[in-house]
Amino acid sequence: MAKFDWHSDTIGRETPVDETYRSTQNVRRFMMAACGAGFRFDRPFMLWIKDGTPKTMGDVVYEWIKRQSVA
Repeated sequence: MAKFDWHSDTIGRETPVDETYRSTQNVRRFMMAACGAGFRFDRPFMLWIKDGTPKTMGDVVYEWIKRQSVA
């Protein structure tokens, strides 16, 4: 199976976040479409994404929305 290209492959909520994950413009576009124009990466959130626990991009969307409701 070919490695996922975070720069150009289509990202969906089911897309697994693995050790090849990168915070690319493609990811930013996906997150803005899912979370709204107010989406921003910050250091703690980026560290959570890459912490090694199994997750999907849907989990990433849910976590960002959850963090915004607490803030």
